[in-house]
Amino acid sequence: MLKHIIESQQFTVPFIIELFESAKRMEKIFHRGGTQDYSNKIMASLFYEPSTRTRFSFETAMYRLGGKVISTENAKEFSSAISGESIEDTIKVLNNFVDIVVIRHNEIGGAKRAAEVSTIPIINAGDGKGGQHPTQALTDLYTIYREIKTIDGLNIALVGDLAHGRTIRSLAYLLSKFERVKIFFVAPDPLQIHQDICDHLEENDTWYCKENNLLKIINQVDVVYQTRIDKEKLNVSDAEFNQLMQAFFIDRNVLNQLKQNAIVMHPLPRLNEISAEVDSDPRAAYFRQAQNGIFIRMALLAYLMDKY
Repeated sequence: MLKHIIESQQFTVPFIIELFESAKRMEKIFHRGGTQDYSNKIMASLFYEPSTRTRFSFETAMYRLGGKVISTENAKEFSSAISGESIEDTIKVLNNFVDIVVIRHNEIGGAKRAAEVSTIPIINAGDGKGGQHPTQALTDLYTIYREIKTIDGLNIALVGDLAHGRTIRSLAYLLSKFERVKIFFVAPDPLQIHQDICDHLEENDTWYCKENNLLKIINQVDVVYQTRIDKEKLNVSDAEFNQLMQAFFIDRNVLNQLKQNAIVMHPLPRLNEISAEVDSDPRAAYFRQAQNGIFIRMALLAYLMDKY
């Protein structure tokens, strides 16, 4: 039984499958306008970094469950934070106000620190650059489960800035729990996946390889999971960046080489890595993926509020 949602390593396959079944029920509740089952509950949405999709997804999920929300995406600008109040003290105070806290922290391990002092459930909505984002990873896995119908035996390309991508790290941990999964890490060399993830995959007998060009493996995969690549992290000129992006950019020509039953995913927001012409292709799953996040988060919130 989980009290806090902090990292992907917490989850077992039975828990994941149970959560997915709950998410399907939540989808039905969502489409009929929600429920009032949790009308006596209050969620704090405590974001030390700006967010649109994740914060709105959690808040929508709580409202659809009938609960109430107090919210900020400027927690770093609180007078208490500016004056040096620790995350531990902030959480101890919030324990007197609300029933559950969703936190995005600017430091890796911020959510874990919050959970260590909290008597109410804490959900990690992303911590630092290169930390984790477990609810996004569960959303991603649920999307694969719904669209591909299986996770065992999956071939997936994880593409983009893998060195700093907390969604990629969290998803890799989840994928390692399933059978016969093959992961293709596709990134520029400076932005390749860190060795700690490779070590974890090897310890769990999960196949992986590293590539620097999406076209090399595009016809082998069931899922292309694209993420942003920021020019600033590569220290190259505009011309060099534009040339580099040709190895990772998804447009209609790339889709023509993708399996007909494969899907393209993205945690959003996108910048320059997926052409808008891809949106109309039925294999473009990223907007369905965003909506799935509401159902997964409804299921997680209900699970934690039922238990505590």
